[in-house]
Amino acid sequence: MKLMRSTQRAQVLFVLLGLVSLLLRGAESFDYTAINCRKHTASLKDFGGVGDGKTSNTKAFRSAVASLSKFQNDGGSQLFVPPGRWLTGSFNLTSHFTLYLHKDAVILASQDLSEWPIIGPLPSYGRGKDLPGGRYISLIFGMQLTDVIITGDMGTIDGQGAWWWQRYKTVLKSNRPYLIEIMNSDQVQITNLKLIDSPSWHIHPVYSSNIFIKGITIVAPPASPNTDGINPDSCTNVRIEDCNIVSGDDCVSVKSGWDQYGIAFGKPTKHVIIRRLTCTSPNNAVLTIGSEMSGGIQDVRLEDIVAIRTESAVRMKTTLGRGGYVKDVFIRRMTMKTMRWAFLMTGNYSTHPNNNYNRKALPVIDGISFSDMVGNNVKIAGQLDGIKGNPFTGICISNVTLSMLPTSKFAPWTCSDIKGLTSGVSPKPCGMLTAQVAKRCPFPTDILPIDRIQLKKCSIIAKL
Repeated sequence: MKLMRSTQRAQVLFVLLGLVSLLLRGAESFDYTAINCRKHTASLKDFGGVGDGKTSNTKAFRSAVASLSKFQNDGGSQLFVPPGRWLTGSFNLTSHFTLYLHKDAVILASQDLSEWPIIGPLPSYGRGKDLPGGRYISLIFGMQLTDVIITGDMGTIDGQGAWWWQRYKTVLKSNRPYLIEIMNSDQVQITNLKLIDSPSWHIHPVYSSNIFIKGITIVAPPASPNTDGINPDSCTNVRIEDCNIVSGDDCVSVKSGWDQYGIAFGKPTKHVIIRRLTCTSPNNAVLTIGSEMSGGIQDVRLEDIVAIRTESAVRMKTTLGRGGYVKDVFIRRMTMKTMRWAFLMTGNYSTHPNNNYNRKALPVIDGISFSDMVGNNVKIAGQLDGIKGNPFTGICISNVTLSMLPTSKFAPWTCSDIKGLTSGVSPKPCGMLTAQVAKRCPFPTDILPIDRIQLKKCSIIAKL
């Protein structure tokens, strides 16, 4: 026992001496919080990285991750991306690994298609969103990982998306890549970064669990196609908070597969917390549920949101043949400034992967609650359209005050094939939403497991 303690002290002393040596040689220390800290550290420069914005670093990133992967079972590893502009094609991450970006680091997505391998479509979709068939792998990708972190001191990941937006309908033969996609993984952290101009969606966790996303700034032009901010897809236990998103599509879109492919795959999205977001999306929504929701979506909790110049606050999209369900969605404390719609639900969003979908597969929409919301310069309070013979049920709206745009020529509410209750809503809702005095819509009080995670104080010591 004494010998073991002596050996442990010697190991600690050795590590401390190494850190002191690094600091004396001009290295700096950077602190961050994470689900787990790492024992081993390397810099991208150690693998030949050149941050001039012109030299390809694809080989450097791939070599760095491959080399550091040997430490998965020895305390994990972290890769430091120093100041500079680091041009790269796609690269994969590994388990028990942290990718850390210095505040002056920019990872630039390459425009050389040879640096983007093509992979098959997601099984729950059956095809890509732009085109049938495969897709370019995401810039930063991980599959079947455990304990993976992408973080920094607000360093930047730039997708250089304009190049892709101009070509995806004419030149590209495969579907556009996402900026970050983590697939079939557990314990995922993406924090304290700036993401700009993704070729398509910015962050896409899919078939994964225990996902923590915080302190992310996302910026893409309003006219950029399909540049959603954060899209949890067939995931369980997701926490998204303290993010600022300006995008050309939905700020957050919760999904779970498309028509017959999503039904067969059968992996729902469950237990999602979204809080303290500021969102601008002139052509889309703060939160969209669907339209791909064939695997089911249940228990989504959104609160403390500011929406500015956004087409709609909350949008739900489905159609005949989609199947699946959306149940137990809770929204409260939202401030809306200049909106076309506050509430938008449609049962006729008829996009399909092909003509082989089951036309008898009816989606179930039930238990949707909105409370404590205010808005100004709103054109339309709500357009709520279910499916004939298959109404959306359990809608509850309470304590909502919307100031309508004085020049609006639209009726404040239009409704069809829905059932629900309201209390304290202005302007007065449609007749299908029955008024109840002094009733408040529910919001869960239990604490989800993803809200119980304990972050550790970690550090990274590296030369700039």
